[in-house]
Amino acid sequence: MKFLNKLERKYGKYAIKNLSLYVIGMYIIGFAIYLMVPTAVNSLSLNPYMILHGEVWRLVTFLLDPPTTSLIFIVFALLFYYNICSSLEAVWGAFRFNLYLFTGILGTIVGAFLVYFITGSPDIYMNTTYVNLSLFLAYAALFPNMEVLVYFILPVKIKWLAYVDVAFLLVAFFLGGIGTKIAIVVSLLNFILFYFATRNYKKYSPKEVKRKKKFKKQVKTATNGARHQCYICKRTELDDSNLEFRFCSKCGGNHEYCQDHLFTHIHIK
Repeated sequence: MKFLNKLERKYGKYAIKNLSLYVIGMYIIGFAIYLMVPTAVNSLSLNPYMILHGEVWRLVTFLLDPPTTSLIFIVFALLFYYNICSSLEAVWGAFRFNLYLFTGILGTIVGAFLVYFITGSPDIYMNTTYVNLSLFLAYAALFPNMEVLVYFILPVKIKWLAYVDVAFLLVAFFLGGIGTKIAIVVSLLNFILFYFATRNYKKYSPKEVKRKKKFKKQVKTATNGARHQCYICKRTELDDSNLEFRFCSKCGGNHEYCQDHLFTHIHIK
């Protein structure tokens, strides 16, 4: 945590603001290329063999590979990833989101070359699948109780989808070859390092646990002891213990919102 703070103080001014817009923009360009020339995506993907033989543009163009090639689902996929990226940037700040995303991209490149050097196969093609996975896991760790509609019908909390993804990765890790193992480790390593590097272990100390229990007891006995209240719906943690609250940095003054209205409210200037 101290190391990240030092990096942010020194290099925070170089962070790209609203990086999520650039991510979505690159996916839109990649999808447009796919619609015009479907086979062109193969010339853009990350292939270590072709890179070492002169096609160095693949180190960047693999970022254009869209998460889906379906004309129906591309809109929903882009909206979903934009929500994930913008939420992470809003919580972490531009610098830390930049660091997390670029570390994931670098890890994917390193992982692709490791697979190539170990297997010697010229048919190693990688895209942003594992980068997107690390973004999703980070989002699930920050907003575990946020709900999404599976097939636009069934409401499911993000944390359960994350558990399913991790379970499939573990199965693939134990049943797959060396290339699959390296790709999975790279996809999870970025999330694990960043998660544990920024985790506040103080809240698990006996002293802190006792303090929290005492505070909760005081809240229950008070007539109006809520610490958080959504500016829009007026709900508090007393109404729903699963609610998460955040302050909006774009609103003037101290306005707090619940997880349902944090990204949908009109900013107050």
